[in-house]
Amino acid sequence: MNQPEVIHPAKLRKDAEAIASGFPELLAHARHLAATLSLGHHGRRRSGPGDEFWQYRTALAGDHIRDIDWRRSARSDAHFVRQMEWQNVQSVHIWVDRAASMTYRAEGSIESKADRARVLGLATAILLSSAGESVGLMADPEPPKHGRGQITKMAMHLAESTADADYGKPPAKEMGRGNLALFLSDFLGDWDELVEALSRAADQKIEGCLVQILDPSEEDFPFDGRTIFESMEGVLKFETRRAKAIRDDYLIRLAERKAALEALAKRTGWLYTCHHTSVPAQPALMWIHNSLAGAGR
Repeated sequence: MNQPEVIHPAKLRKDAEAIASGFPELLAHARHLAATLSLGHHGRRRSGPGDEFWQYRTALAGDHIRDIDWRRSARSDAHFVRQMEWQNVQSVHIWVDRAASMTYRAEGSIESKADRARVLGLATAILLSSAGESVGLMADPEPPKHGRGQITKMAMHLAESTADADYGKPPAKEMGRGNLALFLSDFLGDWDELVEALSRAADQKIEGCLVQILDPSEEDFPFDGRTIFESMEGVLKFETRRAKAIRDDYLIRLAERKAALEALAKRTGWLYTCHHTSVPAQPALMWIHNSLAGAGR
């Protein structure tokens, strides 16, 4: 019979302090980013079944008499229909790649790919939760929820620094039919695993978007002379005396991977974009919000 693992109190305290040290900063950064893109109480507003008033529109042929707002119509020569706000709470599952490759940051880069992915994922969750949507991490077996407690839980999980592999892959999680998903990664790992994850999501009728996050040096390949290329966990290693000589081949392979990602997203009904850590996060957050809003319709 296996004995339960004994965790030393000093180690437990050290781990807890490490998590707590990054948690407030991450949450504050994500809230600030979300605030710069505040879209009001409900950023996904459109007419449909609901209890809250949205707008008036001119009555059209085919409208039922019972739908006409006679008090508003009495103030003009036209008849008006009172439209209610569409209310259909969505569940959004977010995967933030936390593999070792995401911790890469070239000299001069402001933040790592992992830092940008965490902030974008949490800021997206804050925006959606404030709009009444349910959000959750793919790594969490529990279903998505909304509210400040859920955001705090997500922030604490994302603040943990764990990297048990060179490259990440989306967890296999059962998601409700018609739910939405957001994958944030460099997508430089095993191609077949990504295809399997997207195919599994498509089988569950999940729509969503892929955000590929890259460091500028991964796009520019500014290396020359003798260079040692090594994966973050040291599993892969390649040395060359003429780094510049392989630049063209590298750029071709990267372009092929990006094109394949876009084609895979299109084939499965998802959307794809590439985001660099050298540019502000706001445009990427806006793209994510608009993409998820469109996918949920």
